[in-house]
Amino acid sequence: MSLFETSTLVVSGVSAESSVGGAIATRSNIFEMTQLAEAAVLRPLEYGMFPHDFRAALAYRIAARAGESRLAEYYASSVGDKFNLAESIMIEGEPESTLIPFVDKAANATRDIVAEDISKLKAVGVSDADIVRLCELIAFVAYQVRVALGLRLMNGGA
Repeated sequence: MSLFETSTLVVSGVSAESSVGGAIATRSNIFEMTQLAEAAVLRPLEYGMFPHDFRAALAYRIAARAGESRLAEYYASSVGDKFNLAESIMIEGEPESTLIPFVDKAANATRDIVAEDISKLKAVGVSDADIVRLCELIAFVAYQVRVALGLRLMNGGA
């Protein structure tokens, strides 16, 4: 995979020939590490209670709710049968009815997360390790949304 084939650069519309392509090339390590981080949080070998398609659904949801449609479309290709989850159709009493509000809050109002939010996750069977995995995913996608949007703006797009 070349630098300009990394998902963040693809969804931002930045190419080697673009107005910011030269600057990006001088910082290739950042985008290579971003691609590795994406693989680590979306397709880890040890995924706990969050399989890859579930993670993709959450990533889709975070990106879509942030208005980053290109990134959401990128994740939609990996959602599989979890599309209803990504679109926020929840079954009351299922772990998702606690997970989805947590994901939304952590992605959009991180500083408002309180101990009670973590306790609710634990009450529906989410282990400490899975809470960490979930937070890593949320943090990464929130970062990727901001980077893609920033690059698109620098490149003259919206």
